Amino acid sequence: MEPHGRLPQGSALPAWVGSVEGVQAALEQAAYIADRPLCTVIFLALHMQRPLFLEGEAGVGKTEVAKALASVLGRPLIRLQCYEGLDLHSAVYEWNYPRQLLHIRLAEARGTTEGLEQELFSRPFLVPRPLLLAVDPPGGVAPVLLVDEVDRADEGFEAFLLELLSDFQITIPEMGTLRAAQRPVVVITSNRTREVHDALKRRCLYHWLDYPSFERELRIVLARVPGVDQELARQACLFVRRLREMHLEKLPGVAETIDWAAALMALGRKQLDAAVIEQTLGCLVKYRDDLEVVRGLDLQRLLAEALNPVQPGAAAAA
Repeated sequence: MEPHGRLPQGSALPAWVGSVEGVQAALEQAAYIADRPLCTVIFLALHMQRPLFLEGEAGVGKTEVAKALASVLGRPLIRLQCYEGLDLHSAVYEWNYPRQLLHIRLAEARGTTEGLEQELFSRPFLVPRPLLLAVDPPGGVAPVLLVDEVDRADEGFEAFLLELLSDFQITIPEMGTLRAAQRPVVVITSNRTREVHDALKRRCLYHWLDYPSFERELRIVLARVPGVDQELARQACLFVRRLREMHLEKLPGVAETIDWAAALMALGRKQLDAAVIEQTLGCLVKYRDDLEVVRGLDLQRLLAEALNPVQPGAAAAA
């Protein structure tokens, strides 16, 4: 019997889940470079069978955590992309009405309508959506469920998600209650476009995912952009860090750094200069006002400042 009424969490966890260091090494094999605090909360989420709630700016790698976990755990990834107006039919299940209508007409033509209603609301006519697939996976393997950008959904959906996370069961009036045989690994992300209700956060283990240090971002770029020149990657990471010090509407995330490094490599560049920065700025800056701000600066000087950052205390000493 599972302690405290918990569901079994699928097949036995791999040996690497036995330590925080093991989690960190496994994620690196999936090209996800995580720091120790993140690896610790992932380790605890797996062992405590608690959902993982990741909050942070867009592009810092929240979604990639779920993808990396699915990869290293060898489980399918089921993703529910949240948006304003998301309803239960889109998130949980709906009935295949065209197929039901066709079945009705065939039954009427054959004169075999007895028990038709029961047939119409059975599994062959059910269209499962992400949350139902997580509770009742087709292959029987507990998946990694990614509820992405939950802050974009309405508060009513939060209430349903909170209920689902408490017992991992879904009731379909025509069929009864389906309960998960094995607990999925759950990752919930938020870009904090609005505050998510405290009750949902309390159900989870919470972690704020910030922009990485220069050293870790460089490792991320080298891992995610195979073949990129190391000096080019270093310069790109330093320049992006300089942009993050500016008052822009949307600061570039790690995803933008990776895209920019790939674009620079495609152009055959080995080093940065003002011209190539201006030509590829759209990889980093995605708002017109921000583009005008950056393009209005002396890019060569901005690059020099990025590559030769003033060390703390240096200016005062001078």
